[in-house]
Amino acid sequence: MPFKTIATIVTDMDNDKDALSAAVGLARREDAHLEVLCLGIDQTQPGFYYAGASAVLLQDNLSRAQDDAAALEKAAVGFLSHRDVPHTIRAAAVPTASLASLVAHRTRLCDLVLLPKPYGEGRTFVHQAILEAALFNGAVPVLVVPGDTALPDRLDRTVVAWNESAEALTAVRAALPFLRQSETVSIAVIDPPVHGPDRSDPGGELSEVLSRHGVRPEISVLAKTMPRVSDIMCRHATETGAQLIVMGAYGHSRFREAILGGTTRNMLEMAEIPVLMAH
Repeated sequence: MPFKTIATIVTDMDNDKDALSAAVGLARREDAHLEVLCLGIDQTQPGFYYAGASAVLLQDNLSRAQDDAAALEKAAVGFLSHRDVPHTIRAAAVPTASLASLVAHRTRLCDLVLLPKPYGEGRTFVHQAILEAALFNGAVPVLVVPGDTALPDRLDRTVVAWNESAEALTAVRAALPFLRQSETVSIAVIDPPVHGPDRSDPGGELSEVLSRHGVRPEISVLAKTMPRVSDIMCRHATETGAQLIVMGAYGHSRFREAILGGTTRNMLEMAEIPVLMAH
């Protein structure tokens, strides 16, 4: 299915402007409608305040979040006013406890959500929560764009991180419009298990299926020569000149990855090119 509705979420115009610009470029390239959600975040923790102060502080913080949302909406209107892409801008003030449900409601009917990297300078837990809400609650694929990077008009090479998981398969299906556009798609299989179902031809069945969709795949079986899968995948992407990585997200629980780390979190921290993720 082509990308005809693309969403992005803005919580801080200074930090999120690059992602907004990339979303505009992608929407124009795909002839898609752009949905921009401007969020003022009320980070009040009601139980933290003593009883007499709660009502006053709650209202004050909510008013501040509403002002932030209105300011972001005004900035987004100005940013998009001279860009030739059909768009809708929505503003909302939301407490952190309701953030996931609001993001899910606003993204669930979209074909793709474009977001900045949730880790790094200028990023907070809000960016992490938004990405996870889109992936888990909205069940929509997310294109994570680092820095001022954007997808080029022409995709020469895409890397698919393939481990036969349900998450990886969901990501491949979601990325089909990009895979069809790519000159070459590298199906990267890292250290395939000896007793796996595709042990004689790792990635072969996926390659056949993608070929029927007009994709031009090739298979790269990679040895696990580095401790982390994300390091190997990033190195492979660099060596092959890839412009996009497609991978499943959070094969382990979010709690485990938050505490112990994992491929998803590591990739979100270190990726230098866009990464399309799905769960």
